[in-house]
Amino acid sequence: MLKPNSVAIVTGGAGGLGAAVVRRLHADGAAVVVADLADDRGKSLVAELGDRARYVRTDVTDTESVSGAIDAARELGELRYGVIAHGGFGVAEKVVNRDGTPGDLGNFAKTVETYLTGTYNVLRLVSAALATNDPDSDGCRGAVVATASIAAYEGQVGQAAYAAAKAGVVGLTISGARDLSAIGVRFNTIAPGTMKTPIMESVDEKMLAHLTANVPFPKRLGMPAEFADLAAFLLGNGYMNGEVVRLDGAQRFGPK
Repeated sequence: MLKPNSVAIVTGGAGGLGAAVVRRLHADGAAVVVADLADDRGKSLVAELGDRARYVRTDVTDTESVSGAIDAARELGELRYGVIAHGGFGVAEKVVNRDGTPGDLGNFAKTVETYLTGTYNVLRLVSAALATNDPDSDGCRGAVVATASIAAYEGQVGQAAYAAAKAGVVGLTISGARDLSAIGVRFNTIAPGTMKTPIMESVDEKMLAHLTANVPFPKRLGMPAEFADLAAFLLGNGYMNGEVVRLDGAQRFGPK
């Protein structure tokens, strides 16, 4: 259960998974800062929610930008929670291409910067802000949830950069949780499978069938609301710490 009258900041809060988290936490009584670069979607979501919601244009790789979102959250009340759900882009590229040329180093670096460095940047800044809170009866001052992917474990062909970045988030989780224990901040991560985000909603029936073929049960894409349910649980359960939880219907990626 979330602490009453608390504030949460959600990076990528205007996207499919992030917006679902924003709606869930807001419905649970938290004030929420939607931190994203998608101005139109972010402003529309805040207008939909009304009170206790604010959109702040935020680049997760930029310290000043993230700090501005944290300042906005503090204006709404006591910042207690952070959800790192920012997306970005996906570049399908092999380590060595079919024509024998090496993969593009710039694409790899940009992917790692967005998904891994951006996650670390938000984690360190939000956690430093949470450290100033009064502790609860367990000594906890707040909680953060990050987003990895099952690609961290079973990256497919062409996913080397994305899989490496998300594997970095998985590796960050237990080490980060142990670091943050000194200041009373819990840190967990969700590793979703194939989710029904707006991009996935645009695919045709043939592609949808392909995407769900190796999902044992339920045989469908995961819903953003299910991701939000898990995020809310991880934020609210005081003994969950240092865990990476797969949310994938028992899906395991093959090589393609």
